[in-house]
Amino acid sequence: MGRAHEVRAASMAKTAAIKSKINAKHSTAIYVAAKSGIPDPETNNVLKSAIEKARKDNVPADVINRAIEKAKGGTTDAYNFVRYEGFGPNNSLFIVDCLTDNVNRTYTAVKTAFSKSNGNLGENGTVTYMFGNYSIFQFEGYSVDEIMETLLEADCDIIDVTKEDEMLEVLAEPTEYGKVRDTLYAKYKDIKFEKDETVWIPNHYVELTDENDIKNFNKLMDTLDELEDVQTIYFNVSNLRSEE
Repeated sequence: MGRAHEVRAASMAKTAAIKSKINAKHSTAIYVAAKSGIPDPETNNVLKSAIEKARKDNVPADVINRAIEKAKGGTTDAYNFVRYEGFGPNNSLFIVDCLTDNVNRTYTAVKTAFSKSNGNLGENGTVTYMFGNYSIFQFEGYSVDEIMETLLEADCDIIDVTKEDEMLEVLAEPTEYGKVRDTLYAKYKDIKFEKDETVWIPNHYVELTDENDIKNFNKLMDTLDELEDVQTIYFNVSNLRSEE
């Protein structure tokens, strides 16, 4: 069949592997959300948010449903949230959030990813103090004044409400995430969040210009992306990729 067939087959296999990892990450998040409350997105907004994020990444409905059914079935899988803080090329900063059923396995995998990219893990608190932690919501279809009024009437402690083009953004303290989300869901039944999460935003950014630094950054990101336990990666490199 020739070289073209081999290249195409390899490309298809790589795409399938990427999809499999994305599906696995979202399946875990959905399972944990369903297990932590009522396994019904109509009454469990954390689960609803996890499902919406999965759909944005084109996770098949059967993967979503299986994760919910698994949570309903009384399985005893125990997942832990763990956060790792590390340093990449040119002292760039990383926060890596994971969901795992084996902390030792995840720690070893994340540490190895940094080591092989000429980076290293730090102690808890060595990186997060250089970031701000916020709740962020992005959606379309409403005015700044309307959303501001709704949230203030509900006594939500919001930092700012802005609008660019048609996208409206609400920024709040991380402790207000559930209150803001619940208030918006209660008031606007059909609201669709483009982004709905707590995030870490760097206090300052660095640019990577050295060829080896760029190579190591991409290697680190690619390796972390391949780890099913890794849910979200935050970093302060401004000129390469967006936060995962």
